[in-house]
Amino acid sequence: MERDALAQHLGISLDEVGPGYAKATLLVTPPLLNGKGLTHGGAVFTLIDIAFAAASNIYGPTALGLNVNVSYMKATHEGETLTAIAKEEKKTRKIGFYRMEVYDSKDDLVAVAEGIVYRK
Repeated sequence: MERDALAQHLGISLDEVGPGYAKATLLVTPPLLNGKGLTHGGAVFTLIDIAFAAASNIYGPTALGLNVNVSYMKATHEGETLTAIAKEEKKTRKIGFYRMEVYDSKDDLVAVAEGIVYRK
């Protein structure tokens, strides 16, 4: 995380990391809003991506994202704290499959994602 400039710039904190698991949080601030005053989908995606990267890179060999599919379930606003949880569903020597979920402070589901990594 120390070398992830975008995560630092957005204020994303990595709260928990373990084998195949990560939890990250983000406070929604005015620069993270879209033109309608809602949390920008790109900010939510970046939070998902940070948790995904942490969960998949815990093993040592570099894990590079091949694909991520995101479904947005709920809009959020300025002042909301979002939490992304990434969990490993399947791991082989070269490929990993992960499920990520984002929740708001009321534990309502904001977004769901699935991602695949390739391990170098």
